[in-house]
Amino acid sequence: MSRIELLRVSPLTTIQDEGRIGLLSHGIGASGPMDRNGYRRAADVTNRACGAAIEVGPQGGDFIYRGCPLIAGFAGGVFILEVDGEPRPWPASVELVDGTRVFMRTGPAGNYGYIRFAAQIDVPEVLGSRSTNATVGLGGLKGRALRVGDALGLVALEADSPEPVRSKNEETGAIRFVWGIHAELFPSTVREAFIGTDFRVSPRMDRMGVRLENTASVFEKARILGLVSDAVVPGDIQILGDGTPIVLMRDNQPTGGYPRIGTIIDADMDRFAQTRPGQPVRFASVAVEHAHRIAGGRK
Repeated sequence: MSRIELLRVSPLTTIQDEGRIGLLSHGIGASGPMDRNGYRRAADVTNRACGAAIEVGPQGGDFIYRGCPLIAGFAGGVFILEVDGEPRPWPASVELVDGTRVFMRTGPAGNYGYIRFAAQIDVPEVLGSRSTNATVGLGGLKGRALRVGDALGLVALEADSPEPVRSKNEETGAIRFVWGIHAELFPSTVREAFIGTDFRVSPRMDRMGVRLENTASVFEKARILGLVSDAVVPGDIQILGDGTPIVLMRDNQPTGGYPRIGTIIDADMDRFAQTRPGQPVRFASVAVEHAHRIAGGRK
């Protein structure tokens, strides 16, 4: 069996596939790639069917390949890639041979990179997915983030693997959202300030949520105590009791008790996930119908 051996591993590095869709009503989040478009592009660059990905965290990672020649795709964010000491473009398709050493370093943009192989990562499916939710210990490699010294087997893809979804061109500009069910709890002046202010991504980020620095104190006077917990979804923008906005991400908990002023639309979640700590974020509201048209591929 072919395999890769991990020589250096960034925090937040896990195995991800398309995720466990449709189980949130049972208290199980979907997980899946933080940047789904980057995940799909890593397969596109190979022009081959690919299995689950290694979602590489912000500091990159290095590995050595053992086995027969195999194509691998690299995409998501913008990382610095070297293969056996030779620089490669990004994104890239690379033919791995026995003993190939791959080095991924932090590049000029993004938090998450994706490595996909024309093979499947040999970890079991759990509830229909190989995605890791390290918070609850589900899926991936023993339900945890990857570590230095881990070896991942690579096996042939199943013949009935579903047709891969192709990547799309990425949007730019403000992060679009729809107003949430608790938006009316905030005064109109606060709502106006929310869409007229630059927030900043804080270093307190992981696959569950990203905290924003509220340097303009937009929510300073909007003291709203916790609410009765109900279901939440990725993209929900919760306002904590101290006025800190936090955006729920792919490994979000199933319920939450803080007011949600809005929800980032699905089409912009990838861009938000790739925004680095310290970078500004501005929000722009759109109607639900507009968000649906974007999701359906119509502007």
